[in-house]
Amino acid sequence: MDNSTSLIHPQAIIEDGAVIGNNVKIGPWTYIAANVVIGDDCHISSHVVINGPTTLGKGNRIFQFASIGEDCQDLKYAGEPTELVIGDNNTFREYCTVHRGTIQDNSLTQIGSNNLFMAYTHIAHDCMVGSHCIMANGASIAGHVHVGDHAIIGGMTGVHQFCHIGDHCFVGANSLILKDIPPYVMASGQPAKPFGLNSEGLKRRGFDKAVILNIKRAYKAVYRQGLTIDEAMDKIASLDGNMVELGFFSDFIKNSSRGIIR
Repeated sequence: MDNSTSLIHPQAIIEDGAVIGNNVKIGPWTYIAANVVIGDDCHISSHVVINGPTTLGKGNRIFQFASIGEDCQDLKYAGEPTELVIGDNNTFREYCTVHRGTIQDNSLTQIGSNNLFMAYTHIAHDCMVGSHCIMANGASIAGHVHVGDHAIIGGMTGVHQFCHIGDHCFVGANSLILKDIPPYVMASGQPAKPFGLNSEGLKRRGFDKAVILNIKRAYKAVYRQGLTIDEAMDKIASLDGNMVELGFFSDFIKNSSRGIIR
């Protein structure tokens, strides 16, 4: 345990073998398992449990009563060695739960950087969450769900297992996600339906006006013009074959295994 410059409360329980970086703060009655690595500048409040194998990057903040890196709730899980990997500068609020992966997938749950997971959010086994995402209070994603960068998932929303949520999506509160949501799309409802393009989010993140205009045209081809998916893909290809953002949108739809919301 390398913690020469860290502030660890004497009532915290740190198992032998845990690796603690520099300038880490750990509150009382927190438990850190032996197979946990905590990067520099992390702040872990009281009454937190971090099991493992789990690796946290730098600058993460975990609030009280969160459970990170615990065994998953999949009934097929039989104690196999699986892993949770978390990037930098994430915030996990009160009662947030994050589970490790299973051997039925890649034995890995992975979270990027600069995310905010509000109170009572749940990230299940084998999930892949990008960076700069927000999950509001009580939102839950089931096993094997993939969430892209800059996605926002509203409070009390549930995401069915194996669903994919694309980059820059915005999902309204109390929604039920049963199919994939393509990048840039706003969705809401039970089950969720598309409600336009996340134009304001794209503007805030510096997307060029011409790019946003073509994304709007692509959205209309899929959702407003009564076209089949194949017809919509042909129309999108005719808009600007060199525009990366359009390719990202169409590739997501082509590769969807569950089908997209419509």
